[in-house]
Amino acid sequence: MGPPSRVRLARPDLGPAELAAVAAVLESGTLTMGPRVAAFEAAIAGACGTRHAVAVSSGTAALHLAVLALGLEPGDEVLVPAYTFPATANVVALAGLRPRLVDVDPATMNLDPARVEVGPRTRAVLAVHLFGRPARVEELPAELVLLEDAAGALGARRGGRPCGSLGLLGCLSFHPRKIVTTGEGGAVTTDDERLAQRVRSLRHHGWSPPDRDDDLPRPAFNYRLSDVLCAIGCEQLRRLDALHAARARLAAGYAERLRELPVTLPEADPGDVHGWQAYVVQVERRDEVLAALRAEGIEAQIGTYALPLLSAYRDQGFFPGAEHAFEHALALPFHSRLTEAELDRVCEALAAALATG
Repeated sequence: MGPPSRVRLARPDLGPAELAAVAAVLESGTLTMGPRVAAFEAAIAGACGTRHAVAVSSGTAALHLAVLALGLEPGDEVLVPAYTFPATANVVALAGLRPRLVDVDPATMNLDPARVEVGPRTRAVLAVHLFGRPARVEELPAELVLLEDAAGALGARRGGRPCGSLGLLGCLSFHPRKIVTTGEGGAVTTDDERLAQRVRSLRHHGWSPPDRDDDLPRPAFNYRLSDVLCAIGCEQLRRLDALHAARARLAAGYAERLRELPVTLPEADPGDVHGWQAYVVQVERRDEVLAALRAEGIEAQIGTYALPLLSAYRDQGFFPGAEHAFEHALALPFHSRLTEAELDRVCEALAAALATG
């Protein structure tokens, strides 16, 4: 008897529409900085309820440009959750600023507003809607500029408003594990026309229309996203509601099967809409459970990273909420092509793993 078949952690929901859209771009001969970029940006802005969206090459690029667009002074502080993907803090450091970690609520795994301390150089807070759960951003100090790391929160809503529109700037990712994908890609959203123009300039070497092509006002980056990838994104965004509904059904299926197990299930605050980028539970003996699931051919994964446990950020102290989240969070297979039989298999294997030891 061979090894068990694999249950994939993630799988993008792509089909004939995306293939036809890519073919149309290839036939047009305009592969970058063409009409599909503008169409994708308009669709993103519509989904997030903002006036502007700027497509860029990755979610990390979106975070980097959003931080740079603020024009902060070297050494200024930006508050960052202590439990998040490292890119959230890395972009702050790469902008010449100081990422100052703030502990998270171990239940929500989002930044805990009660832990925020504003120092003399604190200028902004980069709040993450982790795994698609909207953060309690209205509880953050009003004197700080609010940036949203909404990488996994497209389709999520807080107080009736879309994530990506709650702060001065929002940052999205279209990595294959996200609800909408372009393969690699990201976007910055904002209602501020001046900031949108600054982000457009920063993604395109420093040029800003109507600058003349023979002059360069400032050095910057090539963080553009090609028409090929934007064409995929346009088709994906047309199906955003359906993709989100499919994930919500899967989340409900998991919750029904896991309700009687010693597992902390993910949920949003009352009245909020979860973005369901991932389905991340919390369990005891996480590493043992993770190994047991993988032995059964189930592609489970850790949630994300406790930054204070990484060498780059170890000097910032002890953050019990982040360490608790890191030690307990377990990402289960979660994508729209997951079958009912696979859901049963994952949950049965999880129940068996929790019952041992």
